[in-house]
Amino acid sequence: MTEVMDLDAIDRRIVAELQADGRMTNVELARRVGISAPPCLRRVRRLEEEGLIRGYHADTDAALLGWTITLFALIGLDSQKEAVLTAFETQVAEWPEVRECHMIRGGGDFLVRLVARDAAHENQLTRRLTESPHVSRVQTLQTIRTALSRAGVPVQPPGAGGMGVAGTDM
Repeated sequence: MTEVMDLDAIDRRIVAELQADGRMTNVELARRVGISAPPCLRRVRRLEEEGLIRGYHADTDAALLGWTITLFALIGLDSQKEAVLTAFETQVAEWPEVRECHMIRGGGDFLVRLVARDAAHENQLTRRLTESPHVSRVQTLQTIRTALSRAGVPVQPPGAGGMGVAGTDM
């Protein structure tokens, strides 16, 4: 189990601000969190070095890049031996269409999020999953629309619950 990092209020504000806009300058970030730029940069670097901040990414529009279909696949395997689980994870990690792969509990072994260019491509991906070694069941769920997609996670102290009002969960 991963231990939760002990962050002070300023670190939490830094993380929240960077989750909302990872492109802002250090000077702007420091202004938003209420400290000067040099200690702000030191804090950001420490959060990166400790692995809390894992990277910075562009949030792209999949459809404008030609990926018009998002689907989820619920995968059941014929064995839960570690070698089988790891082999499945390794296999789908090589597919560029696979955007997320989660081992799950209850109702299947993995939940995989994929993107496809069109219905024929979706069918090809489903067939590849179905024909994969040790896969015994594939159920696909195509999204109709995405009503909400948030980056990151709520940034609040452990034990504070998840029912904060937007902008007040620091």
